[in-house]
Amino acid sequence: MPDVTNDERGRRIFQLHKERAVEAALEKIRLNPKSDWATFSQQDIKSLTTMLGETWVSVERSTWEQCSFSRLTRKDLNEIISIGNDVKSERMREETAINRVSMILKKSI
Repeated sequence: MPDVTNDERGRRIFQLHKERAVEAALEKIRLNPKSDWATFSQQDIKSLTTMLGETWVSVERSTWEQCSFSRLTRKDLNEIISIGNDVKSERMREETAINRVSMILKKSI
């Protein structure tokens, strides 16, 4: 069995923390009846998940923890999904997208 370096272990732990934070945020969004979660497509959910994950990497943990994901409106969610789609199609730079998603999330604080 190959040795796992501390760097690899650290990257994996970081990835697990990111995935857990995003999943917790998605669960709060899902539980909000105003989100109309059932109407989102798999692609919408994938874009939302990706953008939340990339934003988690970039914002301070204290800011992330203060965000009230259950207060995000359908309009907010559609905007985050649209931003994710723009990044995927290379119509928007990832840095710009993360800043815009951050601003949306900070409005929920």
